[in-house]
Amino acid sequence: MTQNNEGLERSVIALVSADRMYIPISSLDGKLKRMKPKLARAIILPDEKKSFRGERVYARIETESEQKARGIKEGIELFSEKYPQYGKILKGIIEEERVIRETHLYFGMNEGKRLTSDDYLGAMAELGFGEVSARNLYQELIEASRNISRKREEERSIMLDTTL
Repeated sequence: MTQNNEGLERSVIALVSADRMYIPISSLDGKLKRMKPKLARAIILPDEKKSFRGERVYARIETESEQKARGIKEGIELFSEKYPQYGKILKGIIEEERVIRETHLYFGMNEGKRLTSDDYLGAMAELGFGEVSARNLYQELIEASRNISRKREEERSIMLDTTL
């Protein structure tokens, strides 16, 4: 393999390992984002205080009023009510289809080939993990990645550019 091909090989390996680690972490991120509001709504504080101070934690409820700008959708609806003729034109412009040109990089592993633990540990080092932390996290992360990857196709892609 030439020097240039070796560098290209390393770059694609880094991308594949980063992508494989992203999937389980992203999945956990989504679960945690959905879990937090449910946990927060389940906490019922005494009405008179609307606060709690325990041995190790505290919680309080505060209600704040602030001015917020209208959302775009609400603004368009109000504009359409006030100026029906122009509202139809505006909605028509928004609903027009646009041709979008996307450029993707497709990547994956060759048949029968695998990433090594060093490939993953290198990607984790790029994320700022120390060697010990990366090694401790590696086994769990790779197991989650393998379980998820069984449920999807191997080739992946990433968008590089989009133009109208």
